[in-house]
Amino acid sequence: MVALPDIQERFANFALSTAKRAPLYATLSSAVAGDPDVARLLLAAPAQQQLPVLLFAAVHHLLLHGDGPQLAAFYANLTLTPAVGDPYPAFREVVLHHVDDIEGLVATRTTQTNEVGRCAQFVPALGMVAGEVGTLAHVDVGTSAGLNLLLPHYAIAYTPGGLVGGPSPVHLPCVTTGDVPVPATMPTIARSIGIDRSPIDVLDDVEVRWLEACVWPDQADRFDRLVAAVALAREYVPDVRAGDAVHDLAAVVHEAAEWGHPVVTNSWVLNYLPDDTRREYVAELDRLGTELDLSWIIAEAPSQTPGLPVPTTTPPEELTVLSLVRWRAGVRTAQRLATTHPHGYWLHWENNPA
Repeated sequence: MVALPDIQERFANFALSTAKRAPLYATLSSAVAGDPDVARLLLAAPAQQQLPVLLFAAVHHLLLHGDGPQLAAFYANLTLTPAVGDPYPAFREVVLHHVDDIEGLVATRTTQTNEVGRCAQFVPALGMVAGEVGTLAHVDVGTSAGLNLLLPHYAIAYTPGGLVGGPSPVHLPCVTTGDVPVPATMPTIARSIGIDRSPIDVLDDVEVRWLEACVWPDQADRFDRLVAAVALAREYVPDVRAGDAVHDLAAVVHEAAEWGHPVVTNSWVLNYLPDDTRREYVAELDRLGTELDLSWIIAEAPSQTPGLPVPTTTPPEELTVLSLVRWRAGVRTAQRLATTHPHGYWLHWENNPA
């Protein structure tokens, strides 16, 4: 059982790890680490979800609803000119005024980051597979609202490498190094299906607000492109199924395979699975690979996802590694492709042989 001092330590560690990329959350997290009245609210969450980002998402959710304008003034995604000074007094006031709301959110919600920038990681790997087998069928596991299923509708600008897709209201920049095999055109994907334990309905404003709340407010560009992607998803509603990564995978993969070569994708999802569930997931993919040809594109941090069949360093890396696993005629091969920014802003190709 997690005790309050453990929760406070998590906030202290989060403050250190996010100081450069999310200074607002780092400042707030450092203060929460020393404030048991606020930190204790995270104890209402299930053990697997007792993470600082969940509490911050719950507060962000309230601000997006219009509560706490004194705190919203510090959020770069909610105001053109963020306030200066110490945001914690306003944060604490909002939290303690909405204790029941926040405890209800952290008890029932999970962190869900449907980061469309990760499509920039997938497209070169999808192009490789399409060059081998032709038309693809995309299965995204841990898909949240299914926004990454819409990658054929996005414009992805690789520098160098050129533009893939578009025109589109969703424009994704990606700086490349190494010989990235940027495809000349978007790979043909005949069918796209997502699986998620707690999917977000893009047509439900409250559900979408939670998805927006999971974006860190310092990263206003991510917030803006999420809003644009949701608007696009309401025009091209993705096929998202509520289901389990292990037990519901086979039926969806076989359904997709009727349309093209099935490609399963994961991006910063498998770290949320317990170790035994992650092993079961790999075993299920191995089993499916004996039934049909299959590809699996992985964008995960090896340090947080032990047991995946991809090469890594010793000790395993903290950064995101892009890998491609193939099953052909029942034989599995694994290829490490690149290291990449967790949100797809850059991609370093490693040119490793298959």
